[in-house]
Amino acid sequence: MATPNVTSSSLLQNVSRYEDVKDAAKKTSEDMGKQDFLTLFTAQLQNQNPLEPVKNEAFVAQLAQFSQLEALTNMQSSLDSFVTSMSGERMLGSASLIGKKVAVTDTPTQLTSGGAIDGSIDLPMGASGVQVSVFDSQGRLVQELIAGPQMPGTTPISWDGKDAADNPVPSGLYRLSATAVVNGQNTPVPVSTLSTVRAISSNPADGSVSVEVDGGKTMLLTDVKRVGI
Repeated sequence: MATPNVTSSSLLQNVSRYEDVKDAAKKTSEDMGKQDFLTLFTAQLQNQNPLEPVKNEAFVAQLAQFSQLEALTNMQSSLDSFVTSMSGERMLGSASLIGKKVAVTDTPTQLTSGGAIDGSIDLPMGASGVQVSVFDSQGRLVQELIAGPQMPGTTPISWDGKDAADNPVPSGLYRLSATAVVNGQNTPVPVSTLSTVRAISSNPADGSVSVEVDGGKTMLLTDVKRVGI
């Protein structure tokens, strides 16, 4: 029986054609898609050495890799769709926060005529004294509040909307800052106040939801620790 006429030159030509297909299938990104994998796999079968064909074990292993790659690709598509739908639901659910108050740290807070501004400071080690300073939107000092020793934990604070002469101040944005005496040293302490939510926004890149409060400050919804009326 006649045997096929296979020469080294023909084998080299086959290898060359396979490499051409491989180079053409390369992606600009770091990962290879399932279509690229299938293209290379088909090219390998078409250009294999007839004297040393692909073994059954290698063939099955490559098919398994392809199936795994396709399953991962489908799973990624499903996860992307899930994240997109969840982002929309979070956006609609967060819209109920508009008009309500959330705790925001170190940001101007709206004072209404005859109203007050409530807040809190965290003192994990307690303090031998606390001073709270109130500034208007122009950065001018309006009032100073002094408190005595405080136990470790969260300390509530409140400003009644009056200046140092006990006169009501006009409506507007006011910022509260605090300094605590801890272990004999003056230490700045963040002040959390309740600010009204004015808008809700969503980041299309990662699906995160942000809330915008009085004064234009924006914070992630995941950073909201307290909601009030």
